Amino acid sequence: MSLKINELCVNCDVCEPACPNKAISQGPDIYVIDPALCTECVGHFDEPQCVVVCPVECIDPDLEHPETQVQLLAKLARLQAGDA
Repeated sequence: MSLKINELCVNCDVCEPACPNKAISQGPDIYVIDPALCTECVGHFDEPQCVVVCPVECIDPDLEHPETQVQLLAKLARLQAGDA
């Protein structure tokens, strides 16, 4: 499942560089996560790095984009194939 940054975001800038898939960008008011790029760091790390570094705990599961571990790995493979 993709992750989502909620309204508690203070725009501290630490999550964007922590994302290995470049799924995080500055939105109009707060940072946003692109669900097409977010793999919850599956295939990179044991836990989502944005969640690890977030000082205000404003990153939640995006219930509108449910995905299994297998689907997240397949998404990662597609993303990596696109980089090649």
